[in-house]
Amino acid sequence: MLLIISTLNFFGQTKEFKPEQKYPADSLRQWTSGLMDEISKKHPGFYRYTDKEKFGFLIDSTRQSIQDSLTQLQYYRKLKPLFAKIGCLHTGIELPEESKTYINASNTLLPLEIFVDAKNQKVLISKNYSENKGIKRGVELVSINGTPISAILNKLLNAIPSDGYNQTEKILLLNYRFPFWYQEIIDAPKVFKVVVRSEGIDHTFELNGAFKDVFPPLEQLEKNYDLPLEFEVKNGIAILKIHSFADTAIKQSGQNFKKFIKDVFQTLQQQNIKDLIIDVRNNAGGTDDNAALLTSFFFDKTFRYWDKIEVTEAVAKEIKGVNKMFYKKPEENNGLYLWKKSWITKEFDYYEPQEPAKMNFKGNSYLLTNGLCLSSCADFTAVMSHNKKALVIGQETGGGYQGNTSGMLSRAKIPTGLVITIPLQKYTNAVDLNKNFGRGTIPDHETATTFENWINKEDVELDYTIQLINRN
Repeated sequence: MLLIISTLNFFGQTKEFKPEQKYPADSLRQWTSGLMDEISKKHPGFYRYTDKEKFGFLIDSTRQSIQDSLTQLQYYRKLKPLFAKIGCLHTGIELPEESKTYINASNTLLPLEIFVDAKNQKVLISKNYSENKGIKRGVELVSINGTPISAILNKLLNAIPSDGYNQTEKILLLNYRFPFWYQEIIDAPKVFKVVVRSEGIDHTFELNGAFKDVFPPLEQLEKNYDLPLEFEVKNGIAILKIHSFADTAIKQSGQNFKKFIKDVFQTLQQQNIKDLIIDVRNNAGGTDDNAALLTSFFFDKTFRYWDKIEVTEAVAKEIKGVNKMFYKKPEENNGLYLWKKSWITKEFDYYEPQEPAKMNFKGNSYLLTNGLCLSSCADFTAVMSHNKKALVIGQETGGGYQGNTSGMLSRAKIPTGLVITIPLQKYTNAVDLNKNFGRGTIPDHETATTFENWINKEDVELDYTIQLINRN
């Protein structure tokens, strides 16, 4: 659950959007220091993955790199990698809507989609939207506008946010939306000089930039399913697909999570199903109630879901007056400010012992994951893995194994018009805190998607799991 409260106080006023307007270097350096100082006071996970001394060095380096006046977009490109160092998926810095509209109206997108072949350290062309059909699918991308693809990838990977040091989420995002990340972080030219390699020979092409409408809409990629919840039994194997834990998306589709899940486990019991595959790939999270409820069906005794929820001292002090009508005051414990139950929702209650569901599953469970398993989906996966309630198959989750910083969100605009989103609650999962620090849940069986798998849309994880079940 994401609640918005106003806790960030920035100086200065935003002005009417002018794409070419430049802001003085002195002001930008001052705003950078003030912004990061303010965030560090409110963000309880600010130093979770980058310690204070190193972060101070990174902030100073960013400030010193601002030698000239910058446009809003140029300043955004300076701050984006700095924000990524927080290691928090829920912490955001975005261009305002008017800037996005302006950029989207231009033909400055590279008209190619790519596949990052991490195993062979290559980038391959997966789709060509340009008028020049000389670039064939499967050829290696060598450089763009004179910059080697390795340098481009390095810059993008340093700017894309993730929980901790995770890479699987970043690579999947590039496979889906590389032209958009290039436009936003690297450059937005109207002509691209592209070098590709085929059979050991380099070829140079000049491509005109494309408009946004050439590519599949983001909404189509995010919702590439008919219903958020799907279930079937095939050849004695049950397959439960949870595309989202978000109540809003589930209800909009005419489904009810609690009823659906209860019906699923009743069916498993009635049909005496021994093998259950739970597919949470590309599940970006959502309602914690639903993730915790699903977890309860795999336990036969009391269990822990979250270990604790923390806020900073500054946020704890703001829970007063009218806010206390909705939230209970966090309690200080050895320097930590621990969240208490809310008056208005159960979603912050899962740091308490949880009771198992009555129709808990006693068979073999297999959990399919990838880099876009985020937020509450990553929490669910971590708790299941830690308690050995499922065999995890696929790729490392994008969301953190040990937890994340999310819950209440604070949003504000800084003087340049950039939009900042800061999460105010640090969640720690009830898992082994000496394991997977800065990483997601590591699968018991890791599978790698090849270029051929990707373009042919082959389901490597599901096929592998069914073969594993049939061998046992």
